[in-house]
Amino acid sequence: MPDLATWEILVRLAAAAALGGVIGIERELREREAGFRTHMLVSVGAALFTLVSAYAWTDFAFSQSSGVTFDPTRIAAQVVTGIGFIGAGAIIRQGLTVRGLTTAATLWMVAAIGMACGAGFYWAAVIATAIALVGLGPLRFVSRRMLDRPHRRELEVELAPDASAAPVLAALEQLGISVTSFSIAAGREGGRRMACAVDLPHGDAPEEVVLRLGELDDVSGVKWTM
Repeated sequence: MPDLATWEILVRLAAAAALGGVIGIERELREREAGFRTHMLVSVGAALFTLVSAYAWTDFAFSQSSGVTFDPTRIAAQVVTGIGFIGAGAIIRQGLTVRGLTTAATLWMVAAIGMACGAGFYWAAVIATAIALVGLGPLRFVSRRMLDRPHRRELEVELAPDASAAPVLAALEQLGISVTSFSIAAGREGGRRMACAVDLPHGDAPEEVVLRLGELDDVSGVKWTM
């Protein structure tokens, strides 16, 4: 059974925290549900499970002759299954819109990065982190331009108590913005809150939508929530 020095344990856990935290910072800057702390903890947890699985059984005797065998991947393998529960919690469905799929994927990714750090496979962890950051950053804009698809956004509009949603929908239609779904609920100070899922075409500035809707008489507030 291999033994591991304390400093090596510290290095592996620190590497997992650093690499997982880098991806978490990207999610934090985009104001996603799972941010810096969540990604760092998932990465460190996966690294610790890997260390425990491979190095924490030095006091036990394993041999084929005694019938007691040792599988160092058994505990660490459960990380792959267990991380699915955390990833599922990051996925939110609002009407026809599904949010959090990318964040769930990054949580799954940092778990793999943490396992690589726990196993001492540092270069694989660093390369995977770099690929993840490229995929979350530059490739995000490249894919939008290549696929030329409208960008799904969520808009929240504060209406007067007796106001209708029709003027808001008409204004969005005039701007060439497609409304995929909307709902109306009670708002602040007796008003009404209208939540819309819209497809924002490329080239349209979100600020123009806010200014246009803000000009309506029955609208007291407009903001993008996604």
